[in-house]
Amino acid sequence: QVQLVESGGGLVQPGGSLRLSCAASGRTFSSYATGWFRQAPGKEREFVARIRSNGANTYYGDSVKGRFTISRDNAKSTVYLQMNSLKPEDTAVYYCATSLHLGATDPHDFGSWGQGTQVTVSS
Repeated sequence: QVQLVESGGGLVQPGGSLRLSCAASGRTFSSYATGWFRQAPGKEREFVARIRSNGANTYYGDSVKGRFTISRDNAKSTVYLQMNSLKPEDTAVYYCATSLHLGATDPHDFGSWGQGTQVTVSS
């Protein structure tokens, strides 16, 4: 089992940037694909981005494509989400999660989850 801890959330103005981090413990972290999801109040959990275990392949949800970038550093057991050109509709709790399914985007395919970090985009 992998334990995940997100950080880097906060309050940012529209058009601003934030970088989220997902720090993992567990020697097998580099074997997992890792994804970012978000959930706004009253809404379902939404897929944001995913990166494969070796970092060679990334995939993004339509609402963040071209603005967000996912990356990973397996030596540091950390996955990052660089978020640029933030919009008020990006406001949500952001979660990272791991999966053994390389092409996973459904939350049900992800087994380990962090506790989440709040991102608020507001002027």
